[in-house]
Amino acid sequence: QVQLQESGPGLVKPSQTLSLTCTVSGGSITTTYHYWTWIRQPPGKGLEWIGYINYSGSTYYSPSLKSRTSISRDTSKNQFTLQLSSLTPEDTAVYYCARDPNYGMGQYDYWGQGTQVTVSS
Repeated sequence: QVQLQESGPGLVKPSQTLSLTCTVSGGSITTTYHYWTWIRQPPGKGLEWIGYINYSGSTYYSPSLKSRTSISRDTSKNQFTLQLSSLTPEDTAVYYCARDPNYGMGQYDYWGQGTQVTVSS
């Protein structure tokens, strides 16, 4: 059974950089064709795709967030990490990590429970 667990600060100040880590158990983040994704949901809005890092370490980001986003991984810990810089209150959201098992086609079979991030001074 694959499990994903997000961790990171719940409250960050504007202009700071958010760092969230997703720890994966029950499966390897280097498994071929698997894409490890960050998604968020602002209050009262739909899901917003942020970006992914795939099994080979390649990354791709949402064009609207690309200039502020970095996703990296630590294969020794089976973790991948989201960094989002220059935060504003509009970045307040529940942040999820998820697994896309099929070439990054946008279909997710495992999700973390989500972590609330609030950007406020």
